[in-house]
Amino acid sequence: MKKVLTLVLGALVLLVVVGAIAGMLMPTTYRIERSLTMDAAPAAIHVHVNDLEKWPAWAPWEEEDPSIVTTYGDQTVGAGASQTWTSDQGNGELTLTRSDPESGVAYEMAFIMDGLRAPAVCSMTYGEADGSTTVTWTMEGDVNDFMPRALAGLMTPLMDAELCSMFDKGLLNLKGQVESGS
Repeated sequence: MKKVLTLVLGALVLLVVVGAIAGMLMPTTYRIERSLTMDAAPAAIHVHVNDLEKWPAWAPWEEEDPSIVTTYGDQTVGAGASQTWTSDQGNGELTLTRSDPESGVAYEMAFIMDGLRAPAVCSMTYGEADGSTTVTWTMEGDVNDFMPRALAGLMTPLMDAELCSMFDKGLLNLKGQVESGS
């Protein structure tokens, strides 16, 4: 029995060491990019993206985490619009840094947990062609800002998969809002 326990413990230690080394070798930066074509002009899409108070109708966050409580800044439309949120899964903040009805919006956001900030630079850009518009949603950041290096490298692929799914869902919701004229 002691031999089996020693083997199991040794295997666990080896697994932790290999995981830490793998995490140190993997990149900690991420870039998420998802696109969807909508049957609308950029200006019709911009109405939903430029106003932070309209985001709950299409953004997937509150649907995935009902504990989110959003507080809007003094300005909610256009460059300078801002919001903060609290939730059981962590807090955050978001500020629109650029807003153009023909090309889209850019924003900076940060996830905040236990006093640590994980900043990200994001955008939703519009590309018009043949009466439709392709909306491309991107997010870039570095999880090493938020967690230890060995863990950050292991988290990046998991984060990519989770965020791609969320972005796809958000774009589908936005398409529904835009194309239904809501």
